[in-house]
Amino acid sequence: MLNKLKKTQEQWGGSSEVIDHWLDNRQHLIVEYCKLAALQPLTPESSLNELPAPKALHRFSQELVDYISEGHFKIYDMVMQKWQATGFKATDEINQTYGKIVQTNDALLDFADNYATVADDDDLDNLDNDLSMVGEVLESRFASEDYLIQLIADSLAIPPGA
Repeated sequence: MLNKLKKTQEQWGGSSEVIDHWLDNRQHLIVEYCKLAALQPLTPESSLNELPAPKALHRFSQELVDYISEGHFKIYDMVMQKWQATGFKATDEINQTYGKIVQTNDALLDFADNYATVADDDDLDNLDNDLSMVGEVLESRFASEDYLIQLIADSLAIPPGA
């Protein structure tokens, strides 16, 4: 994920403050995810002490909710303001790509709901599978976001009617 992010930053970083902000937030989320994933036991027999601390799960869950919320509200609003200033309107392709991103919200928010309030003595037998699923969903989401970033960057670079 970090390698793909680096390529996206190299390609689109600096083209727009909206895109830079979005990629900075994504980087922060990926780092938090990698911290959790790196702590995962390799076998089901591993002891509970090898699992992430509840505080780390709480932090990641909050980062996940913040990332989704900011993408939906703040970044979307920033893009809309830029478009309104130039008279650009979202295309069907932009709307469909955004729809693919929104479809990932439920799985990610379910993870956050399940792990935002865990305690030391809670059963975390599904954490490994849940983190794996989150990684896959984030990969899919980031691919759609990258495509949307390309569409947004293109739309902000070319005035309507040009």
